Amino acid sequence: MIKESALQPEHAIYRETVQAGDYFVRTITAGQTVRILDLEGNQAADTLFYSAADPTERYSAMDTIREQGNVYLTTGTKLMTNEGNVLLEIVADTCGRHDTLGGACATESNTVRYALEKKCMHACRNSWMLAVAENEEYGLDKGDITHNINFFMNVPVTSDGGLTFEDGISAPGKYVELQAKMDTIVLISNCPQLNNPCNGYNPTPIEVLIWD
Repeated sequence: MIKESALQPEHAIYRETVQAGDYFVRTITAGQTVRILDLEGNQAADTLFYSAADPTERYSAMDTIREQGNVYLTTGTKLMTNEGNVLLEIVADTCGRHDTLGGACATESNTVRYALEKKCMHACRNSWMLAVAENEEYGLDKGDITHNINFFMNVPVTSDGGLTFEDGISAPGKYVELQAKMDTIVLISNCPQLNNPCNGYNPTPIEVLIWD
C-alpha cells in the first residue's frame, strides 16, 4: 500500500549515502524510524535485521509471510522474528511492494544462474561477510547471514509457483520506512548485481536516514 511519510529529511538525526556494492550497518533503538531511499531508481537494497540484544533472534521471512498472509511487504507489514516477535513495522512506502523470497546474490549463485566466469563478480553475500568481519562489535558472524528482504526488488511469483527477476518497480526518490519495535541491527548490502534487471543492469546509490 502506497503511503507517504510526514518525516522531513532535514530533521533526520543520521544520514548516509551507500554506494552500489557497499554495505551499511548500524543499530537503531526501539521507536526510531529508518528510511531506505532509492536515489536513482530501480535499485535493490538487500537487508538483514537482528535483535540488538540477541542477534540469534532475527528477521524471519517464513514467520512474516505466515502472519501477514502475503509474500510481498508494504505499509502495515510487521516484520517478525524467528521467535515470533515483531522486530519492525513498515510505516511508509512509496514503492508499493518489496520482495522477501528471492534471496541475495552470491558468487556461487552467479555461477549457477549466469556463467562460470561470473563467479568472481561482487555479490551481496560478499558485502555482508565484509561487514561482519569489519564490525565485530555487533556480535555477528557468517552463520548469521540468513534470508533477507530485497527492498525495491521485483520478483513476481509465476503461475507454476516459480520466481522470476524482473525490471524494478521503483523510481528515483522512492523509499520505504520502518519503525523499530525493539533495538535492531540493520545490515544492508546495496546490491551490485549486473546480471539481471533487479538493478537495471546499472547499480546505483541508496541513502539511509534515521529519525528519533
